[in-house]
Amino acid sequence: MQQSIAIFWFRRDLRLEDNAALFYALKSGSPVLPVFIFDKDILSRLEDKADARLGFIHQTVHALKKRLNEMGSDLILFYGDVDTVWKEIERKYSIDALYFNHDYEPSAIERDQLVSTFLASKNIKVFSYKDQCIFEKNEIVKEDGNPYTVFTPYAKKWKLKLAQNPIQQYPSEKFLSHFLNVQEISPEISLAQMNFEKTNLSFPSTLVATQIIANYHQNRDFPAMNGTSKLGLHYRFGTISIREKVTKAITLNEVYLNELIWREFYMQILWHFPHVVKGAFKPQYDRIQWRNNEQEFEKWKNGQTGYPIVDAGMRELLHTGYMHNRVRMIVASFLTKHLLIDWRWGEAWFAQKLLDFELSSNNGGWQWAAGSGTDAAPYFRVFNPALQTEKFDAEHQYIKMWVPEINTNLYPAPIVEHSFARNRCLEAYKQALK
Repeated sequence: MQQSIAIFWFRRDLRLEDNAALFYALKSGSPVLPVFIFDKDILSRLEDKADARLGFIHQTVHALKKRLNEMGSDLILFYGDVDTVWKEIERKYSIDALYFNHDYEPSAIERDQLVSTFLASKNIKVFSYKDQCIFEKNEIVKEDGNPYTVFTPYAKKWKLKLAQNPIQQYPSEKFLSHFLNVQEISPEISLAQMNFEKTNLSFPSTLVATQIIANYHQNRDFPAMNGTSKLGLHYRFGTISIREKVTKAITLNEVYLNELIWREFYMQILWHFPHVVKGAFKPQYDRIQWRNNEQEFEKWKNGQTGYPIVDAGMRELLHTGYMHNRVRMIVASFLTKHLLIDWRWGEAWFAQKLLDFELSSNNGGWQWAAGSGTDAAPYFRVFNPALQTEKFDAEHQYIKMWVPEINTNLYPAPIVEHSFARNRCLEAYKQALK
C-alpha cells in the first residue's frame, strides 16, 4: 500500500525557514513532499525569452531542490497547466493533505479555489495560511468594518495591532527531518525545456547592511546613493521572511517600516477592490482622454525623452531590471501627466521589466502617480523633472551614470515643454472630472 503523504506547494515563499504553511505541513505527522509548478499559463504571457524573474525563480527553486536532495528528500518540479498538473499529482500519490500559503492576486485566488475544490472532491484536505504579509484581508479595517483607503490611518491601526499582537514565528527549519525520504531523485526542468533562455541580469543579494536600513530615512530619495535595500525581488518571491524583516525594521527605522506597511496597504486594496487591476480606483478617472502617442511612448520606454532624470531611470530599468523608487515616481508622473499616456501602458511596461514587479504595489504606485488611485497624489500635482533633479541629483551623479551623452549633440531635445505639458494635463483632467 502506498504511503500517505502531505504535499507542500511552493509558490511565493521560496525558502525553508520561517515559512508558515511549510511549518504546519512539517508538524502534521505525515511525511512532506514539496512540489513546485512552472505555470504554463503565466509563462506563455512572458514576452522576453530571457525573462529575469523566471531566471531568478528557476535558480532559487533548483537551489531548494539541491538542499532537499542533500537531506535525502526532494522537490518535485512540474511544467504545465496547474489544473492538469494537480490531476497528475493526485493520481500519482496517496495524498492526505495539501498545504500552501495565501496569495491575494485575483487570478491566484481563482486558481487556488479551483485546485482546492478538485482536491476536496477526492477527499484530500486543503490548508492555507498567511505568510507574505503581517496583516491581510480584513485584519486591518475601520471601526465600521470597511477597508481603509487612506494610508496614514491604516498604518496607525496596523502599528497598534502589531503592538497588541506580537509577530508569530514559524520555525519550519527545525522540522526539516519531516520531509519525505525518497529513493530516487526526480528530474530537473531546464529553462530550455520551457523555451526560455538564461538571463544576463544579476540579482540583488538578500544581505543588506544594517547601516542602509538605519539611514534609510536620510538617503532613500537620492538615486546616486546606495540608500535602499533593493529587497523587493525577495519580498515578491518569499526568499526572505517578511516577519523577520519587519521585526528588524521596528528597531532600526520607522520610515523603512512604513514602506513595508505601504506594501501591505496596496495588497489589501487589491484584495478588497479587485477592479483596480483593469481600471481606476476612482472610476471618474477612467474618463480622462489620454493622448496615447505611440512614438512618444517608445521614446519614454527607451530613455530618449530629453529629460535627463526620466531617461536615466528608464535606462536603469532596461539595463538592470531595477529603478530607484524616487525615480519611479518621476517617470510615472512624466508619462501620465507630461505625455498624457494612460497609466496602464506604463504599468504594463514596468510589469514586463521590473525584477521586483508586484501587482498590488505596481498598480498602486502607477495609480498614485496618475491621481486615479487610493490616497493618490492630487491630479494637479505634476512633478517638475528639473526641480526633482535639483533636489535629488544636483551633481548629476545618477544622470551621468545612465545618460553619459548629456550636454552633447547626441542627446535629444525635450520631447515636450514642461509648462505647456502641465497646462495640457490640468485641462484634460478638469474635463474628465467635472
